[in-house]
Amino acid sequence: MNTIQHWIDGTAVSGTDTAAVFDPATGQEQARVALGGPDVVDAAVSAAERAFESWSESSLTQRTQVMFAFRQLLVDHEEELGRIISAEHGKTVADARGEITRGREVVEFACGLGDVLKGSFSDQVSRGIDVHNFRQPIGVVAGITPFNFPAMVPLWMHPIAIATGNTFILKPSERDPSAANFVAELYRRAGLPDGVFNVVHGGKDAVDAILAHPGIAAVSFVGSTPIAKYVHERATSHGKRVQALGGAKNHAVVLPDADLEFAANHITAGAYGSAGERCMAVSVAVAVGDAADGLVEVLSRKAREVKVGPGHDADVEMGPLITKVAQERVENAVATAAEQGATVVVDGRGLKIEGHEDGFFTGPSLLDHVTTEMDAYRDELFGPVLAIVRVDTLDDAIAVINANPYGNGTALFTASGEAARRFQRNVKVGMIGVNVPVPVPMSYYSFGGWKDSLIGDSPIHGPEGIRFYTRPKVVTTRWPQPAQQVTAGFNFPTSS
Repeated sequence: MNTIQHWIDGTAVSGTDTAAVFDPATGQEQARVALGGPDVVDAAVSAAERAFESWSESSLTQRTQVMFAFRQLLVDHEEELGRIISAEHGKTVADARGEITRGREVVEFACGLGDVLKGSFSDQVSRGIDVHNFRQPIGVVAGITPFNFPAMVPLWMHPIAIATGNTFILKPSERDPSAANFVAELYRRAGLPDGVFNVVHGGKDAVDAILAHPGIAAVSFVGSTPIAKYVHERATSHGKRVQALGGAKNHAVVLPDADLEFAANHITAGAYGSAGERCMAVSVAVAVGDAADGLVEVLSRKAREVKVGPGHDADVEMGPLITKVAQERVENAVATAAEQGATVVVDGRGLKIEGHEDGFFTGPSLLDHVTTEMDAYRDELFGPVLAIVRVDTLDDAIAVINANPYGNGTALFTASGEAARRFQRNVKVGMIGVNVPVPVPMSYYSFGGWKDSLIGDSPIHGPEGIRFYTRPKVVTTRWPQPAQQVTAGFNFPTSS
């Protein structure tokens, strides 16, 4: 059986301990992945530190040339990488290609860093004195990334880190690790020097070693809120910069003036795409006033029409969940919702796919009359379950969203510009869509929520990514003429 190894200093490195990697569509073990701990992390840090000495001094032209080449390789191998992701995650190949495209946008942003990294210059701030500033890389940095986007989320981190002159250690999810190694090979082919990009596989031992290692200057993390809090606390206690993005409970509000077919189409895709295993998935539809009955009717029809099956089938729209545990958790959540008084309009439990009876499949579920006290509303289910919460007014909908501990993404479906403006100004959420169900920003904006969806204050990619992976220097300069007499004062200096 194939063993997926670490990638350190440009070569594959084996490990003594391994874990199973499953095919979610069949439920069968398809590979083993090496599990690293402190010794493997230390080897990766040593390689990255050696590489940093020369890479941090490389020209901006050299770094952008690597990024241009890497970007083209992502285009050329999109189908192959998409199938690798689908085989281990379960999402459809088309969905996997979509995440590669969104990750590639960050590489394209990194290709243009020559403009973004320009400093500023102030002439004659005082008599004969000028001031300028510039930014420099911070050293060895690490990314700890989730299973649900094995290509995209790491691509939100390492292109910016590497293009700004840092070296990078990626700790991907051990559930779908092969994409990380494939990307490492693409970087090698793009001309990236050995040691600049490294991959360490593993679980908690590897994470804890990264958080504590004195050679790592910064850590980027995406995952659940409890782990984001743990990562932030542990890493900052060891003096590191931290990006820690947590969980979500994303609401889509539908007003009575909305086109219900349009809204339901997009909410269905946002709720059940990738089997709901997205931090930006629509998990709650807030039906306002007279929109409720009609919206539920259309949503129920569309949920039943979703084509579920193995991700490699071209006509499939939704694949299996990542593990058996995830499947059981989601189906138990539907049962609990019914016990707590929700109406199960569409029940996806017990779904069996012919030829894949042992796969981790569950169908789309639609729950109506959900209240904010129910577990189906309170918990991040991370599965294909859409809850309908009914309210009377837009202000009630905004109050529901603002009372939720998460503040990642939200959407409003309406034909009213006034309502949209009021909504976007008043909701306490970091990313907002107006008639857009999954408002993931473009790469030149930053991605990050509010409240328990972002621990700390550092979003990911875009301008915030540049600031995170670099630090500024400000230089004050005087070049006196040889005969010029400049008096040195003992008082604090001021301009004149």
